Amino acid sequence: MRTPDAAVAAANHPSTGDAGTSFTATPREFGVGARLTLAVMADDYVDVILGALRSADATGLEVQTGKVSTYVSGAEQDVLRYLSQVIAGAGRSGAHVAAAVHLSHGCPGGVSCDIPEGGAALYSEIPQLEPTGIKTAADWAIYPLADGGSGTAAADHMRDIYAAIDYAKSTGVTVTEDHYVTRLDGDVAQVLQTIAAGWILIGRSVQHVVTHATLSINSPSAS
Repeated sequence: MRTPDAAVAAANHPSTGDAGTSFTATPREFGVGARLTLAVMADDYVDVILGALRSADATGLEVQTGKVSTYVSGAEQDVLRYLSQVIAGAGRSGAHVAAAVHLSHGCPGGVSCDIPEGGAALYSEIPQLEPTGIKTAADWAIYPLADGGSGTAAADHMRDIYAAIDYAKSTGVTVTEDHYVTRLDGDVAQVLQTIAAGWILIGRSVQHVVTHATLSINSPSAS
């Protein structure tokens, strides 16, 4: 995995691989997407959740809301913009909000897809999100799931996980190591941007990457 500086420099070339190959497949063909579940601790939780979903900008995305979660597929920038707006929108209700976010690159689960060759080397830009003014705390974990690496990069899951955490420490969010997760504190947009950065950077050398985070807003807990 690249160092943070090299990774950021590479992000300026979103359609070029390590070998200079140009990729034309869509984000959905590379298995880029998310699932979001909101829990709102308020009597009017239905209005808060549905209002947050309706008010977010879904331009360029496929969005499907079911009984358990909302599926979002599209380019990373668009996916993260949507997640940020939905979660912050719910947080502005003043209620305690918990948001479970699942990001995936590589088509996991029972719905299969054929990932185009070279997908792990695809350069995706790290999303730049507008600050929301809503503070959150998040428990974050990331999973490089492929057993092989791209090119000469041998699979080393812990190497990639620690590199993602090190990158998070350079972003300005507050990073705290905890049991089984890494704690991130900051603006909703900044926290999601940091989570997405680790997911995208690992995805440049690992074909299938999943990251999970639970965000808490207006928590009654002091820590």
